[in-house]
Amino acid sequence: MKITSEAFENGEDIPSKYTCQGADINPPLSIDGIPEGTTSLAVIMEDPDAPVGIWDHWIVWNIHPTSTIAEGSVPGIQGLNDFIQAKYGGPCPPSGIHRYFFKVFALDTYLDLKEGAKKEELLAAMDGHVLDKAELMGKYKRK
Repeated sequence: MKITSEAFENGEDIPSKYTCQGADINPPLSIDGIPEGTTSLAVIMEDPDAPVGIWDHWIVWNIHPTSTIAEGSVPGIQGLNDFIQAKYGGPCPPSGIHRYFFKVFALDTYLDLKEGAKKEELLAAMDGHVLDKAELMGKYKRK
């Protein structure tokens, strides 16, 4: 499985449109090679360079298997990010360049989680159900 975006290349800068300094909407994502038997997808976006440790920006699950997640969309049920919101929270680093990982998981089931669940709950629910995973990394520095 592979995840890409028409908005930025892996390892390159995320356009400000998708950050706290822009429209603060999720970038378009393309997912190729979804395995047979996939019932749903989950996406986690996180920043491992945050001063407090990993910072969760977007947690979403029960996405119908699709090759495209549209820009600015709500493709599934959203969990609570570290901004304490059940929505996408774009890159907004306090200083320096941070890396942002968009991780997609192909699952063999739908997950019985309520909106606003935390990443830890999502990871526990996904345990034993991941058929494949892929990631895309973009960078951002506030201007």
